[in-house]
Amino acid sequence: MRKLIFAINVTLDGCCDHTKAMGGDEILEHYTQLLQEADLQVFGRITYQLMVPYWPEVAKKPDETKASIAFARAFDSIQKIVFSRTLDRADDNTRIVRGNLHDEIVGGVSIPSQLVELGLVDEYRLLVQPIVAGEGRRLFDRVSLRERLQLKLVESKILKSGCVALRYLKQ
Repeated sequence: MRKLIFAINVTLDGCCDHTKAMGGDEILEHYTQLLQEADLQVFGRITYQLMVPYWPEVAKKPDETKASIAFARAFDSIQKIVFSRTLDRADDNTRIVRGNLHDEIVGGVSIPSQLVELGLVDEYRLLVQPIVAGEGRRLFDRVSLRERLQLKLVESKILKSGCVALRYLKQ
């Protein structure tokens, strides 16, 4: 069975709205490395439509930064599943699923929240950014757990930007 990794940017105050987050080559390099370990990405429709067609187009542009192109190529090369009741079509590397999340799963926030609630996430990779957003969607604010989720920190890395990459395993 595959290992399910939940990876996301989060601000110091817990905001996971991508419009509040920092960017930059160092962060792209961090996520490129993670994508190189993955063989499937799972998205909800909103996040998918933010990422595609943007990153596949970046992969084709020679004037982008080396880090942007590397991330875009890694992103574009991996198979994707997008859960959506309304999406009509997706790119060649993507399969649209309209069915049951648990049945389908056994790289948005509502889909990961459901995966967390079902106990399917094996590993959490948070990139904590040195920003206080003050507003926006909060990580895990819509997660309803039957019991407390216990995680073990297995790796941490401080990036030059001040971001902290944290890797937790479910115990």
